[in-house]
Amino acid sequence: MRMPALFLGHGSPMNAIEDNAFHRSWAELARRLPRPKAVLCISAHWETDGAYVTAARQPETIHDFGGFPKALFDVQYRAPGDAALARRAAGLVGAQPDPNRGLDHGAWGVLIAMYPQADVPVVQLSMDTSQPGAFHYAQGRKLVPLRDEGILILGSGNIVHNLGVWRPGDGRPYDWALRFDAEVRRRIDAGDHQGLADYPALGADARMGIPTPEHYLPLLYALACQEKGERATYVNEQVMTSISMTSVVIGA
Repeated sequence: MRMPALFLGHGSPMNAIEDNAFHRSWAELARRLPRPKAVLCISAHWETDGAYVTAARQPETIHDFGGFPKALFDVQYRAPGDAALARRAAGLVGAQPDPNRGLDHGAWGVLIAMYPQADVPVVQLSMDTSQPGAFHYAQGRKLVPLRDEGILILGSGNIVHNLGVWRPGDGRPYDWALRFDAEVRRRIDAGDHQGLADYPALGADARMGIPTPEHYLPLLYALACQEKGERATYVNEQVMTSISMTSVVIGA
């Protein structure tokens, strides 16, 4: 069975433990999708020089954030690794194994809602964010065969992510954030993957929405896995101040 590909807007790390609409939506998504053999996650929070895959038997839970309650730091997501998937993914994209890297909150923060028993193996693929969008899209295309091998391709980031102008306690979105989120959805619906990969050419709203590329690039991996005739649907179409929670489901 061909697995879907996902891009999830993960937002605040607190979504991992709060009983809110985002956490519940990820849990519901997992219930309605086929159960994967394993997950290959491309997270905004693993940037490297070159490409790497996690190769630990039991990846540790990385708490790569600060200023949050102790309850969040106490979370341990004990999903196993998958040596065969790590080798397979590394071979497809030319990545190196990293036996010491654990799972960052871009991965476990959404997977803890989707698979709370941590009984689905997880491998992460890093991103070399010095490379342009077209490079990442091409890397994503190389992962397509995994979908027919029972692997869920999961990109985790945010379409709009500009913490520099975030207004704490004020969820009212900026106009430019709403426009850019809508423009990305319009281009996804039109199949304009090339335009989305060349995001620096998308204008002033894109420059505000993507001040740094790491949260946007996981979207390109998910879109690259879209095959002819497959539709994209959306979950959590919401923009809060300067962060978009819009998530994309490919092929389901």
